[in-house]
Amino acid sequence: MKLASLKTMHPDGSLIVVSRDLSRAVSAATVAPTMRAALDDWTRAEPALRDLYVALNADSATDAFDFDPHACTAPLPRTHQFIDASAFLNHGRIMTQAYHPEKKTDPSVPILIQRQADDFAGPYDDYPFPDEADNCDFEGEVGVILGDVPMSTSAADALPLVRLVTLFNDVSMRKHLFRELAMGFGFILAKPATAFAPVAVTPDELGNAWCNGRVHLDLRVERNGERFGSPNGREMNFGFHELIAYLAYNRNLRAGMLLGSGTFSNANFRTTGSACLAEQRAIETIEGGESTTPWLRFGERLRFEILDDNGQSMFGAIDHRFIKAGDTA
Repeated sequence: MKLASLKTMHPDGSLIVVSRDLSRAVSAATVAPTMRAALDDWTRAEPALRDLYVALNADSATDAFDFDPHACTAPLPRTHQFIDASAFLNHGRIMTQAYHPEKKTDPSVPILIQRQADDFAGPYDDYPFPDEADNCDFEGEVGVILGDVPMSTSAADALPLVRLVTLFNDVSMRKHLFRELAMGFGFILAKPATAFAPVAVTPDELGNAWCNGRVHLDLRVERNGERFGSPNGREMNFGFHELIAYLAYNRNLRAGMLLGSGTFSNANFRTTGSACLAEQRAIETIEGGESTTPWLRFGERLRFEILDDNGQSMFGAIDHRFIKAGDTA
């Protein structure tokens, strides 16, 4: 099942069901007005939403319309909790080798951080930021949206509690990141709003690509129309089930929580490329002594997309332009 949220005057948008090929959609208002409402009442809402999905794919849904991803906000436009992981240890190894070779980490413990969750951006929204000197970066990730997770849920029991999977660009301002890390708490200026693909999908839509709590598909990243990288999600060192179990050790996790994978990163990066500028710049530093890839500048455009084995877009694309804050041109 594929779900999205249309932009409306309401901050949570309006929930719609989207066809498997992303060509058609139908309002879900008879089931739940918003994604938030559906997640809060998933036991009742999910079968009814799935009935709409079946009808839509059979071309028998009443009042269906052409799907326009430009009209969408993030599938879940805001939520109460967003926790991001750094679950691709290859990314950490590259960054550590380039900048902190003395640093020691425990590869048995996942790295997680609380993030901003009250203002997610849509897939085609211009992305404003104040100053090019902030060293604007991107990070291609997938995330899962959870149902209620009881305290002490085990990894073996965690995956059935994943309601939806989605794709996002975790925008980073690198000028502020190392300073805020050194302060010892968390990110504020380094991590502004996150931008999402238009569609979130139930795990069954991924088929065999949803395996062991990982998305075994390439994440294609383009910068200004040129390929930047296409790392695969299979090399995630901690599956989502393991991350969920770690988080739920001594707390309940409530429906609607978003959990990110961290930027996709593969060991054969010379072939796959990267999903963020910082990693590419770190590789250049390791191999050549200095980085040459520039940070994002105003006017640049990024595209992120994951295709299934048949070439069908799984979540739709994030395709957005970075602009100076206050500039609407």
